[in-house]
Amino acid sequence: MPPRVVIIGAGIVGTNLADELVSRGWSDITVVEQGPLHMPGGSTSHAPGNVFQTNASKTMTRLAHYTVQKLLSLDCFNSVGSLEVATTPARLEDLKRKHGYASSWGIESRLLSKEECIAKYPLLNPDIVLGGFHVTSDGIALAARATQLLIERTQKAGVRYLESTPVTAIEQTNRRVTGVRTPGGIISADLVVSCAGFWGVHVGAMAGVSIPLLPIAHQYVKTTAVPALAGRDVNDKPNGQNASMPILRHQDQNLYYREHGQQCGIGFYGHRPMPDVSEKNMPSRLDFTAEDFVPAWNRQIDDGFNGIFSFTPDGGPVIGEAPGLDGFYVAEAVWVTHSAGVARAVAELLTKGHSEIDNIQLTPEYVNETSQQNFVEVYDILHPLQPRESPRNLRVSPFYHRQRELGAFFLEAAAWERPYWYEANAALVNYLPPEFQPVERDAWSARYYSPITAVEAWKTRNAVAMYDMTAFHRFEVSGPGAVSLLQRLTTGDVTKNPGTITYALLLDEQGGIRSDLFISRLEENSFQVGANTAIDLDSLEREARRQSRGQWVQVRDITGGTCCIGLWGPRARDVIRMISPDDFSNKGLPYYGVKKALVAGIPVTAFRKSYVGELGWEIQTSAEYGLRLWDAIFQAGKPHGLIAAGRGALDALRLEKGYRTYGTDMTTEHDPFEAGVSHAVAVNKKEDYTGKAALARRSIQASTRRLRCLTVDDGRSVVLGKEPVYRHGKPVGYVTTATFAYTVRKPAVYAWLPGDASEGEKIEIEYFGRRIKATVTREPLYDPQESRMRADGLSVIPELQKPLKHVL
Repeated sequence: MPPRVVIIGAGIVGTNLADELVSRGWSDITVVEQGPLHMPGGSTSHAPGNVFQTNASKTMTRLAHYTVQKLLSLDCFNSVGSLEVATTPARLEDLKRKHGYASSWGIESRLLSKEECIAKYPLLNPDIVLGGFHVTSDGIALAARATQLLIERTQKAGVRYLESTPVTAIEQTNRRVTGVRTPGGIISADLVVSCAGFWGVHVGAMAGVSIPLLPIAHQYVKTTAVPALAGRDVNDKPNGQNASMPILRHQDQNLYYREHGQQCGIGFYGHRPMPDVSEKNMPSRLDFTAEDFVPAWNRQIDDGFNGIFSFTPDGGPVIGEAPGLDGFYVAEAVWVTHSAGVARAVAELLTKGHSEIDNIQLTPEYVNETSQQNFVEVYDILHPLQPRESPRNLRVSPFYHRQRELGAFFLEAAAWERPYWYEANAALVNYLPPEFQPVERDAWSARYYSPITAVEAWKTRNAVAMYDMTAFHRFEVSGPGAVSLLQRLTTGDVTKNPGTITYALLLDEQGGIRSDLFISRLEENSFQVGANTAIDLDSLEREARRQSRGQWVQVRDITGGTCCIGLWGPRARDVIRMISPDDFSNKGLPYYGVKKALVAGIPVTAFRKSYVGELGWEIQTSAEYGLRLWDAIFQAGKPHGLIAAGRGALDALRLEKGYRTYGTDMTTEHDPFEAGVSHAVAVNKKEDYTGKAALARRSIQASTRRLRCLTVDDGRSVVLGKEPVYRHGKPVGYVTTATFAYTVRKPAVYAWLPGDASEGEKIEIEYFGRRIKATVTREPLYDPQESRMRADGLSVIPELQKPLKHVL
């Protein structure tokens, strides 16, 4: 039988979720709403309803597209289209990039001239508009009306609604939800989903779960009658269907517009952030603060309010099963634009039985500051590598002060400070051989880039470099059930002897890739897992709780208590011999091997694997030894030309070797055959694992799409990712990751292409409105035999028998 479900909140998300579950055959559903059903008091009640589908995120674009389709089926969407106008050259270029996103994600769009913009929206000032971006299928969502229709439809299907019923507690036993408490008593449930909007923080607190969102007031007004709109009939159509002109964005001034009959609605993001952090009595509409709206409009206003919306640290919704509490799901910080799409995604999570939620920085201070920053930047032109300006230095490795001394340029990701290059290496640019000289880049791709990256790549390929690998997730899996857990969850065979590393995948039931892992067997019942995100930790912990007492497993995140240096390059073994008594030869530590060792008297764990395709190891120790380890390796490496190198070089060298990145190159949309990681699937593994049955029905021959390597024909045009890829003049895929491949001296790109695309075929990449020619290329671009990583010394690599004085 389907489980008992309680949904908290009868707004546009909660009612859509009830509808999606009903359509999948679930019936025992109760929706609890603290306000009256005819007008739930959350953001749904006042949302302007403008739906702009195109987003830098493919997922968010698809969620919005599904929302449009569903609201159209309810006759609750007015497809007036959208128009985004540019009044600055920078915005005009950004609209070209947005057109690229739309083409990549399958949204039909056009770039418009100034004259075409005026024809679409006659109220525009022709003296300041430079051009625009138009999407025909965008428009106005009638969210309040859709909510009422969904309530009626789901009630007829048997969904029970309790109005004016606040939830006062989340009932739970043994880390599993059992129901919700209300003034009328306990409602038992197997699954509880919080769709409470900006009340989500309060609901989460009842369950002991931190929900990273901040309610922030956003200003919206209706003007008095606009002469150019005079004569519009405003009485015979629901609000939102009395519009005919496109919804409009003027992002250079933080404004958006829509029609309300003879009036204009104006939304403004240019005012100060106004967080509402009170835990009780949070109305969704606050009194209008006219002084904050003056920069946007200083003429007559018929009505205005400060409407509460939810903002999050990363600007996206919070979706999935809460870590540490089975059966408690959240769908919070969801705007009308993505409401039905998010509801469908959550329904799929519930009915298919797996969760996808991250939980990086959840402290109130972090959420407060970053969410306000996202409010301020909501219409800003942001570079894909652009870091937060604040807060910074929240998570730093033990090497941070040495990196600062070397002039590290840091970018932030997941609150970690990550060095991208070191100014200490700048003088070496003058000594680069011609084949490693960096090319001149356009202004966009040159942001957050330095030619020093070329030096650091050159040194890694020809001498030796050390990389800070501390920020990568590391989990410890131990106990008598460790082998069983990892065999059941992953595609790899972890029954190999202690001292070995296995590259494996986490799949979903459909065979889609949920993550890729490096699983190191340290002892008989002790493993270390190199993972991607906290989602992986949650997956391991949940499965561990389901194992029998005799097969207990402990899963522990050890990232913060450890640190790691990647020591790579043909001279790496020369360096390690100076400071370690242990055998680091192929015999002492073979490729994909792991062992305990001493380095400069420091106990370390050495992993023989490489992200850059060169001989070397990841050398890990506990955090208190970190600074000493850095100093020992750095000093020992000086006679051999060692330098510190950053993520810029790491990413370039990684791509030259064809190593995929989860979340960028491959996701749950893709199976191992399509993504080119079928080598991570143990073909002869007897045990069942998640996704095995689905994989058995697939093969590389059946793939209609594949992740392929491209090189750019002109040798200099660098793209950054998410650009559309054209074949025979039609968009057929999109770029995932891209770099300048210094070793082969041309830009390299990975992109999703049709499965029948062949090596040597010519492809085009659209970059800011221009087409760049590229060629499908055999991969990996560098050292396909892996002789460099597996080397036992310089003598086995002929080109390295030459003196290396020029790189020392």
